[in-house]
Amino acid sequence: MGINPSSKFSQFININLPKTEPIVFDAVIAQKLCNRIASIQLHAHTYSLIHNLTHGSLKPTNALEFAYQHELNGLNIHVDDGEKHNLTHSTKKQLAQFKADAQRLNLTVHLETSSTQKADIDKVIHIARMLDVQNIRVYSRYEGTLSQVMERTVSDLVYMSEQADSYDLFFDFEQHEEFKSTDIVQMLKEVDHPRINALFDFTNMINAYEQPFPALRIMAPYTRQVHLKGAKAIKEGEGYGQAGVIQGSAEDEMPYARMLYELLMLGETKPQVICFALEQEVNYYAPAYRFPDEGENPIIPHREPSETPYNEADGERILLNERRWANNQVNFIKRLLAEMHWLATLYLENINKEIS
Repeated sequence: MGINPSSKFSQFININLPKTEPIVFDAVIAQKLCNRIASIQLHAHTYSLIHNLTHGSLKPTNALEFAYQHELNGLNIHVDDGEKHNLTHSTKKQLAQFKADAQRLNLTVHLETSSTQKADIDKVIHIARMLDVQNIRVYSRYEGTLSQVMERTVSDLVYMSEQADSYDLFFDFEQHEEFKSTDIVQMLKEVDHPRINALFDFTNMINAYEQPFPALRIMAPYTRQVHLKGAKAIKEGEGYGQAGVIQGSAEDEMPYARMLYELLMLGETKPQVICFALEQEVNYYAPAYRFPDEGENPIIPHREPSETPYNEADGERILLNERRWANNQVNFIKRLLAEMHWLATLYLENINKEIS
């Protein structure tokens, strides 16, 4: 008996998501999936190599080389990743060299910063203009009541929209642990600007007391960029923190196959998601920020950017593991995409045989 590709795809696609409706192939869906996989823009991410950039010998240009060696399409780089070698501290000559390296390797660069405040936005815009970069990821880190934090963030996003129009830029706001997806959509609707959209992260909804797949569905209309990674939820009081794990491992609780499929299929005539960045974050930790009994206007506490711990005594092994895990994620995602493509192609071949 031959393989039923549609049935096998439905089983495969709902890993860690057993109660969600199945995907039933038809010729349009299967062909669209094949086309989207063929044109997917996979980027490396500097956070996958953060300890090697911070404590090891890697520099931002080495992250470009990592992307090139793994036949990826680009690099998402945080402007502060790389310690003294980071883009924020780079001279005009060094930025020009980084730009030349990216062009030589035919890689697209997207920038990231962990702020929405004017001074930080102006800084990242300066770097973007030096590098001819169009796409910038941001997230806010204000404290106060939810309504106060959202009001300040909206004001920042309005400023970004003005700068985006002036300099031909796009800003994508990441759901980064303290905002629920509905909060982000509310802010984006209020700003209502085509250059201000969202970045969907595979795990950051955990800390906001959300489930991955519903969060994706809420943010889907605004999602332009994606961070791919794995995590498990950690019960903390009535909420949940997250611990980063190897994506696709037995520890990974995320419905990674279904989320990847849904994001690939966004957009009717062309892909809505312009890049999928591989952000392996093994041992990363972030605490619970939102809770079921918090009320309508909870207090959002001050927070520093979440980090992955580093122990100097185990430094050499940590640096080796980090590079190993980054390689592992590239291989995993490419295998996942290959499996999807094979099943969709097999379905189309079977259809053609029936017709002939």
